[in-house]
Amino acid sequence: MELSGKVALVTGATSGIGRATADLLAARGAHVLLSGRDERRGAEAVAAIRAGGGEADFLPADLGDTDSAQDLARRAVQVGGKVDILVNNAGVFPFGPTASTTRADFDAAYAVNVQAPYFLVASLAPAMAERGDGAIVNVSTMVAGFGMAGMALYGSTKAAVALLTKAWAAEFGPHGVRVNAVAPGPVRTEGTAGMGEALDQLAAAAPAGRPAHPREVAQAIAYLAGPDAGFIHGTVLAVDGGRTATS
Repeated sequence: MELSGKVALVTGATSGIGRATADLLAARGAHVLLSGRDERRGAEAVAAIRAGGGEADFLPADLGDTDSAQDLARRAVQVGGKVDILVNNAGVFPFGPTASTTRADFDAAYAVNVQAPYFLVASLAPAMAERGDGAIVNVSTMVAGFGMAGMALYGSTKAAVALLTKAWAAEFGPHGVRVNAVAPGPVRTEGTAGMGEALDQLAAAAPAGRPAHPREVAQAIAYLAGPDAGFIHGTVLAVDGGRTATS
């Protein structure tokens, strides 16, 4: 129960990596505030955590604009009293040729993947800094670190997240707030189910040779959010089965 007394806000927490992270943080004693778009799945996730003896609440949000992010931060503090841990996991995954990208797709990707975490941090990190304690974990991707056809839009949003992680570590670290990120490789989730064999082919290029389970990424997030990572600031931890080591 190393996170007992802590309040954690996890975005995109109704499925996949976010759901696994919420479950794990709750199991370690945190009061978890799960955010997502699907209220039914949110209620199910909260019920499962509570049934296991954990503490959880659901806060619906689509994070499609600045107002949504700021409103989520406000409601999180109202419900939890504070936010000690912020996991910026919510994201959209636009794949495809650059020439086929629409302005709407571009704007949506940057709104959810970059703008939302930016303004959540802007809203919540100052209070963490004032208390002298806090942890922020951002979810990037392995394709933020190398080029891959069809990944220009998605990879660029997550490359921005990786840079923000380092800039925020420099800004808030001296005040006791640790900011880090994970960079997952292929993960078998509800969101990647439509990729079919392409997911396995992508994973086959890494030494591990398989997609990750969401809990494997969640374990890395929970480590960075917890006290055992107390001397880690501004790191982007590759959780990609070794793909970036061989790229």
